[in-house]
Amino acid sequence: MSSSLRELIRSRLDRFGWSYGDVARRGGISRSTVHHLATAPRLARMPQEATLEGLARGLGVPVEPLRRAAAEAAGVSLYYESVPEQADPEVEILIASVCRLSAADRRHVAVLVESLLTAGAEEGEEAGGEGGAEETG
Repeated sequence: MSSSLRELIRSRLDRFGWSYGDVARRGGISRSTVHHLATAPRLARMPQEATLEGLARGLGVPVEPLRRAAAEAAGVSLYYESVPEQADPEVEILIASVCRLSAADRRHVAVLVESLLTAGAEEGEEAGGEGGAEETG
């Protein structure tokens, strides 16, 4: 069974070259907890809120995508008064990160995204298919 929680943790570790201990120290949680959440195919129960907050701090990501990924790994359904739009955790992290940039840096990101979308659309037209810069894999 694929776990989006495991994938999310693994992608952050790989991207930044972090160890379980690095994440644990930054988040104020135990290394064994980080290891367990990163490697368990399925969680027996939903992690405590303090654990999720510490993991989010340690990974440098918003807590909400982690909460949803942990709930999925534990087989728990989360209910919200206003249901958040279901999105890829990586997209949510990217959006949250962009929000912390300066206005000038956000404009640079917007230009980059627009150029990638335009290039993807042009490639799609040349191939005779629909455009888009989505990664396949």
